[in-house]
Amino acid sequence: MSGAGSTPPWAGAATFLPGPPLDRTRHDGWQRWRTTRASFVPAPVMSGEEYKRLSPRQRRIYDLHRLATHSSLPVQATPMSEAVAWLVRTRIEDGAFSHKSGTRTGVMVNGGGAQGKTETVCEAVAAFEDEWLTLNQQVNPDAMPGTRDLFAPVAYVRCPVKATPISTCQRILDFYGEDHKGMRLEDLVRTVKTAIADHATKALVIDDITRLKLHREADQDVLDLIREMMSMPVTLILVGVGIPTSGLLRDGRRDPVTRQWLFPPVKDRGRSPNADAATQHERRFELIDLDAFSYDTPAQIEAWTAHLRGLEGCLRLLNDTDGMLTAGGMPEYLFRRTNGVVGLLEKLIQTGCRHAIETEAEHLTIDLLQRCTVSPTDLPDLDADSGEQPEIPAMSAARKKRPGRNTVFDDDGPTGAVG
Repeated sequence: MSGAGSTPPWAGAATFLPGPPLDRTRHDGWQRWRTTRASFVPAPVMSGEEYKRLSPRQRRIYDLHRLATHSSLPVQATPMSEAVAWLVRTRIEDGAFSHKSGTRTGVMVNGGGAQGKTETVCEAVAAFEDEWLTLNQQVNPDAMPGTRDLFAPVAYVRCPVKATPISTCQRILDFYGEDHKGMRLEDLVRTVKTAIADHATKALVIDDITRLKLHREADQDVLDLIREMMSMPVTLILVGVGIPTSGLLRDGRRDPVTRQWLFPPVKDRGRSPNADAATQHERRFELIDLDAFSYDTPAQIEAWTAHLRGLEGCLRLLNDTDGMLTAGGMPEYLFRRTNGVVGLLEKLIQTGCRHAIETEAEHLTIDLLQRCTVSPTDLPDLDADSGEQPEIPAMSAARKKRPGRNTVFDDDGPTGAVG
């Protein structure tokens, strides 16, 4: 921290202001996000005494920088997200480095809303793209004279609500900036295949895939389209909520030991317009869950506490943050407020920090957090009709205490001698 008589380097231009909005579903937006995703510099740590020595203007700028820091908390790896990231990277690399033609094994990432599926997958595929571009010296190794110059090892799209094969193809072509105006479906499919090949795409991520309800004939046609893309030399990563019961796969159960999904034998599906689509997908995709934290065993409690400890180091409150989220009853309280969902935890901590700064408390406590709410409006990207909104625990449930222990059979030790 600079001395009281000097101007802190951050007190001039507000370097923490965000740039233009990023749209990762467009190639230029994806590239800007990929190359700047770790560039944000959080506010410096400062004590209360140092804060008092600042001028009013410097304090205001520092407070705004702190708010930006709490609004931009880094995505912390969890044991669950690390397993998902490893599988995604493994499948992409297996396909990208294979010299064989044919179908690549894809991945379906399943989990509840606000559990970090999108950010985990995006970080994993961005890390792959960083390495792939370096290995190829930023140049498309398969480029031919007269072909497109755009090199896009990764494409990220979001499934549109009420998707059709036409709208799904259009979303993919929009990522590349391809013109698709007036195209018929067969032309769109052919153009998608050409774009994926010409832009040397190795991984195609389709997010919010369970927005396909599969009760419309057009939805079944989208499955046919996905199955057709499987024949291309690209690894498909499908991300969604409730995939095992969505119709993308046959209804299955998860083995409690291996944690893998098991599916029953194929039965007659009657007159479904695409009776074999789900079976085709089972053989060509590996399904993995990104679960929320649990709080039942000592190991699970320690994992949750370690996650909170990581968050503590990212907070910028004037009072010492060590133990602020991990001491006493705070870990259990935070779990009750969020059900272990990292997205809800982040929103609650962000709101709490704003209250702590504005009230000059500069510390998070259970009483302060009781005045903070998290609502569905804090998660505008999640479609409630598709089951993407997580269940937000009621405030009263967070204050419930565990029932007292029965002490009838406790041994209080030898009694004192009677005089």
